Amino acid sequence: MSAVSVTEDAGGPADPAEPLVVLDNVNKHFGALHVLQDIDLTIARGEVVVVIGPSGSGKSTLCRTINRLETIDSGSISIDGKPLPAEGRELARLRADVGMVFQSFNLFAHKTVLQNVTLGQTKVRRTPKAEAEERARALLDRVGVGNQADKYPAQLSGGQQQRVAIARALAMEPKVMLFDEPTSALDPEMINEVLEVMQQLARDGMTMVVVTHEMGFARSAANRVVFMADGRIVEEATPDQFFSNPRSDRAKDFLSKILAH
Repeated sequence: MSAVSVTEDAGGPADPAEPLVVLDNVNKHFGALHVLQDIDLTIARGEVVVVIGPSGSGKSTLCRTINRLETIDSGSISIDGKPLPAEGRELARLRADVGMVFQSFNLFAHKTVLQNVTLGQTKVRRTPKAEAEERARALLDRVGVGNQADKYPAQLSGGQQQRVAIARALAMEPKVMLFDEPTSALDPEMINEVLEVMQQLARDGMTMVVVTHEMGFARSAANRVVFMADGRIVEEATPDQFFSNPRSDRAKDFLSKILAH
């Protein structure tokens, strides 16, 4: 069913190396704390970039600057060739192009699952209600919760809620999906059901930036691992290179601690 495709087929096959998200010399402070220091990062269309690093390294802040949930102090960020707008209608439009999935599911508690997934389509994209509902149902099927459409979020498990949140972001037909520690609030048995959906999105060619502690996902789904520490990108490599032969002492130290468990 073509309505559920997440890749854009308008302009023929996309150039695999075409930059979609570009951060150029981005800096961000929280008071005296320099949380993002001279960040340069280019994410190509269709690429899956997994951002890892110790707590407090700036990973989530980096993720949140890409759809301007966090403002930056200097530098520039562009998406699909356009600079990030500061505010207003342009910003709302941009946010529709940048799907975001948080650690807390951020679903509307007083709306059904189906309403949660149709709301953005009808309000922001101005999609007719019947079309929005058809698309929502197809996406809920795709993430494995189609039979939960008429329930409220509180009636679902955490893993189901997070899959609804992914469907809601996909419903806007975003150009890129941001995941900010999407499994960290979940019970261990629910983590894999969410990661499987994300694995499938990666296979389908969705451009993704994923901040996660799940090293298995980083190994299997990422095209590139970005390792951050102290507000800087310390190292970037393919998963194979990074996990088998990290170049920096910070990365070696980080991996020795987490892979020992």
